[in-house]
Amino acid sequence: MKNIAIIGAGITGITTAYQLLERGYNVSVFDKNRYAAMETSFANGGQLSACNAEVWNSWSTIGKGIQWMLKKDAPLLFSPKMNFHKARWLISFMSNIPNHKKNTILTAKMAIESRDEFKRILNKENIKLDLEEKGILHLCDNEISLIHGRKVNKWLNEAGLSRKEVSIDEMISIEPSLNLKNFVGGFYTDSDMSGDIHKFTMLLAQACMNKGVTFYYETEVKKINHDKKQPIISFTQSDNKHKQNYDAIVICAGVNSKFLANDLGDNVNIYPVKGYSITLLLEDRDSVDHAPYVSLLDDKAKIVSSRLGKNRFRVAGTAEFNGYNKDIRADRINPLIKWCNELFPKVSTEHAIPWAGLRPMTPSMVPRVGSGKLPGIYYNTGHGHLGWTLSAFTSQQISDHILRQDNFEH
Repeated sequence: MKNIAIIGAGITGITTAYQLLERGYNVSVFDKNRYAAMETSFANGGQLSACNAEVWNSWSTIGKGIQWMLKKDAPLLFSPKMNFHKARWLISFMSNIPNHKKNTILTAKMAIESRDEFKRILNKENIKLDLEEKGILHLCDNEISLIHGRKVNKWLNEAGLSRKEVSIDEMISIEPSLNLKNFVGGFYTDSDMSGDIHKFTMLLAQACMNKGVTFYYETEVKKINHDKKQPIISFTQSDNKHKQNYDAIVICAGVNSKFLANDLGDNVNIYPVKGYSITLLLEDRDSVDHAPYVSLLDDKAKIVSSRLGKNRFRVAGTAEFNGYNKDIRADRINPLIKWCNELFPKVSTEHAIPWAGLRPMTPSMVPRVGSGKLPGIYYNTGHGHLGWTLSAFTSQQISDHILRQDNFEH
């Protein structure tokens, strides 16, 4: 039985561990944190959203980035500070603008496949994660947004996703708690879902552990060397240094994947795009009764929301291109609180827990899934804002790829 190491215990690392285990591999998972899902998978928007598959590669995104550069509370904030990595990523991002439609359709197809696989895992492991299968409602505040949404609808339909345009009256019937005075219409995808990604990843990690996966938590992977036959991981655990050979490794290390790839001679061009969230504790009757259960996506504000059980409401969004810091800035949290106050005036924002995480973005916004240059090196990383949405499928993809390679070698 081959020994495979996975670097990273976020959503992609844990789903990959699960899939490899199902295919008969001996699996070890390394993570610097004490538990699974403590970084980007900790408190994101909570959506499993095929409807949000549109990639960002467009001139309008570039235009907004420039226009909002000095606006601290902008939905998309691009810091003007430049370095080689950021400049190179940006050039590659712009070179992918002609692939806007193609990559959106590809991402939507992956998201649909992923949804089916996610449900299979949920049922098999009987995981309970505050899942809401009430669809996702996309809010538009002007006619231009609706026109763009109709264009994207055609692409999503081509991919096999049903997202329909809805009137204000239909939106209120879908989610009665909404204050829609600033909106003109929207789109609804009834097959999309929402839930608690942290809970799901932790429970799936526990299921993996019960089935024999070895976890190296609080373990820093310092370097990956290669003896031309197989990878060797150098890691530190409790201040003790170790080296361990593996038949293969899968790098699922989010924004740190780039640095591990550099050591191995691979170019994995990932840039960290910071997102913020608040988790509202619904502690009074009005808040419980008036927080929405249908998951929402506000097109202009770039904000999403998800109900997490009876007593929690997650509001997340914004995109910040500002390097590797995870500082929680008040001027980036305030728009989330303001959005909630405006749309759900009866929901208390008194107890709002703020969070920030770094989304690992490739310039094409399509994840990097496949082999590295050296034998036994694999990647499943760069999922951007769709980590949970795509992870069940990409983990299946990389595991099948590894199995095929092994069968070919034999």
